[in-house]
Amino acid sequence: MKVIVIGGGPAGMMSAITSAENGNKVILLEKMEMLGKKLLITGKGRCNITSSLPIEDFIQNTPGNGQFLYSSFKNYTNIDIIKFLKTEGLEVKEERGNRIFPVTDKSLDVLHCFKNKLRKLNVDIMYNTSVTEIVKLENKLKVKTKKSVLEADKVILATGGKSYPLTGSTGEGYKLAEKLGHTIIPVKPSLVPLESYNKNICKSLQGLSLKNVKIELKNTENNKTIYEDFGEMLFTHFGVSGPTILSSSAHLVRYKNIYELLKNKKIVLKIDFKPALSEEKLDERILRDFSNLKNKQFKNSLDGLLPQKLIPIIIDLTKIEPDKKVNEITKQERKCLVKVLKDFEIVISSFRPIDEAIITSGGINIKEINPKTMESKLVKGLYFAGEIIDVDSYTGGFNLQIAYSTGYTAGM
Repeated sequence: MKVIVIGGGPAGMMSAITSAENGNKVILLEKMEMLGKKLLITGKGRCNITSSLPIEDFIQNTPGNGQFLYSSFKNYTNIDIIKFLKTEGLEVKEERGNRIFPVTDKSLDVLHCFKNKLRKLNVDIMYNTSVTEIVKLENKLKVKTKKSVLEADKVILATGGKSYPLTGSTGEGYKLAEKLGHTIIPVKPSLVPLESYNKNICKSLQGLSLKNVKIELKNTENNKTIYEDFGEMLFTHFGVSGPTILSSSAHLVRYKNIYELLKNKKIVLKIDFKPALSEEKLDERILRDFSNLKNKQFKNSLDGLLPQKLIPIIIDLTKIEPDKKVNEITKQERKCLVKVLKDFEIVISSFRPIDEAIITSGGINIKEINPKTMESKLVKGLYFAGEIIDVDSYTGGFNLQIAYSTGYTAGM
């Protein structure tokens, strides 16, 4: 059987490998000059391959239509991708938060494993090849490119979403599917940094990375919590970023009337800088610090408690006089300091642009795809894999696993 795979990212490469292993003649079309451009920048260039969590937990970590992936995750698990890489000579290691990385810390080594396997299976790769149209014939599909017209028994569309357009993800796949009658769920940024109305605060904290903080996104209109998490975050010149913030954006983007709420300053990020301590315990800790620094000024008393960059902002928010001696600070002022440290607020104004998103939410409507095979319910012989489908997860290797699992299922 002749199979054409459109898109040379992890989903496309996995589709091509699986299809070729099943004895098919496979052509892989990639519009860039190389395969896996987006794979190379994942995990800050180290490639967060997958997660070590049980595969059953992957659905819970996929706020975007996780249940749809049940069969795919069963067909090809995190254990399978690790085994595949080991067979190709690449060992992996586990890091904090169940994240799996190559031992070499190089995403290029992961890409080499895919390329080596494609070569061994004699997959025909055509680079710099943009597809302009897929045409339905009686028993076949015709793929038109800018250079030629190809025919195939089956076509797998794995062109990615719209995030990181420089890597080739520019949304052409949506247009190809739409022409064949598929519905595209509106595409929005997911796993994306957030902008803040508190620009001055964020700018003065730019570059500050915090490791063990608790974050909570709240809708102040009804006082409901949209998302909470514990871990790393980062202040930027425009707002906030880092793993917990990126994961929170996946929930925020799906929240009812979100753009209206953002416009009306109703979405607030609350940060607890000391989540391991209750307010009472934190007050005791501050009292201990103050008793050791009796004659110091307030502005010079917080070094043991906070990163240097954060101190001026915290002092400003407490309204405590910076030159005041710590032994003169009242119980009420101390309570105010505790409150600021446990309940630091940033008002969220918007999402960063889609081309800064790690992945996109939206894409081919899952109701039009058979979850057991990834075949289109509208066009016989057309399959989908990866980010082009309306599925998306948190950070931590889950989105790459979606690519391998749906790619494998489509390739089968």
